[in-house]
Amino acid sequence: MEELRNVTSTESSRRTFLRLGAGISAALASGFVNESVLAAVEWPKAFPKGAVVIDANENPLGPSAEAREAVAKAAENGGRYSRWLTEDLVEQFAKQEGLKPEYIRAYPGSSLPLHYSVLAFTSPSRSYVTADPGYEAGMYAAKISGARIVKVPLTKSYAHDVKAMTEVPDAGLLYICTPNNPTGTLTSHSDVEYALKNKPKGAILLLDEAYIHFSNGTPALDFVKADQDIVVLRTFSKIYGMAGLRCGYSIARPDLQEKLANFSGWNAMPVTAVQAASVSLSDPQLVPERKQINVRVRAGVFEWLDSRGYRYIPSETNFFMLETNQPAIEIRKALASHDVFVGRVWPSMPSHLRVTIGTGAEMERFQTAFLEVMNGKTPQAKASQGPSRWIELDGVRIPNNRDFSV
Repeated sequence: MEELRNVTSTESSRRTFLRLGAGISAALASGFVNESVLAAVEWPKAFPKGAVVIDANENPLGPSAEAREAVAKAAENGGRYSRWLTEDLVEQFAKQEGLKPEYIRAYPGSSLPLHYSVLAFTSPSRSYVTADPGYEAGMYAAKISGARIVKVPLTKSYAHDVKAMTEVPDAGLLYICTPNNPTGTLTSHSDVEYALKNKPKGAILLLDEAYIHFSNGTPALDFVKADQDIVVLRTFSKIYGMAGLRCGYSIARPDLQEKLANFSGWNAMPVTAVQAASVSLSDPQLVPERKQINVRVRAGVFEWLDSRGYRYIPSETNFFMLETNQPAIEIRKALASHDVFVGRVWPSMPSHLRVTIGTGAEMERFQTAFLEVMNGKTPQAKASQGPSRWIELDGVRIPNNRDFSV
């Protein structure tokens, strides 16, 4: 079984920092963002060496040892496109899941097919329907398509309110992330079935299963096999620890894949990511072992929080929402002064912080810092700047507005 290891961030030069700021600004303007960009908008700085960075739902294990070896080997042939490797990966996944290869398309991560789905199935006359709180990337793309954005509050159990979502009469795309980002909670297989049966005619369901491997939830590939109006997203970024390598899929019937292809064309995949993904899929123990590691570390954090009376939303994945009983943005800033960087704050849950599960050692440091912050012990000299509506980087003005209109 793999052991957790500490992961530290290296310091970047000021020039690199400014390039990053310009890149983030361009990404937001284009409407194409992912978890990395959304996290970076709120921490526009280089992390101090040795900081605990648990803000972007990354897997501290990184790629498996075998996947890292595959990356090194693939790099030797990095001068060639090697498109057949992507075809092999698609066929490998199709065989494992009992799907036809033409129902699967590989991308550098799952962010691109998420955005392409929004562009393909929403418009000024077809709304984008999502959860509140929920993963925000699709809302940026909906701004580009000109779609009305409808944010539907989660249920009392923090699941998607599929009944309310399906009652939006002009819906073009219903987006469900399960387990949900940021709450880490599941929307049941039966609720997904309800959404498919009761959605407006012509609407498509986009089901994001980025974190499904961490949970005990039932995947939804059976609806794809039944040729339902659904696009399922999968990624190697999370449990497989390949966020920086970029590999994922869209899974849907061929006519829906063609609509996404109108925005993407056919481009070569990074051979390093493809080879690492193939090796990872070949290891039947990788997912269950990593799931158990996450369960163990997460349970330890929850036990610690319980013992001190702190409240949180029980999570099925590698992050959770922590109740601070005060403006969470201030707690987030105070934690940063201890070199502990946690996730962003959602407007509909202003007293909650999203915390990624890191290594055991990282979570111990988080616990120590959180206890000190809640007891008023914050080193003022190191206090960081919290998020504001606009971020200025030597003339580069980055929008940091998270209030999307309904």
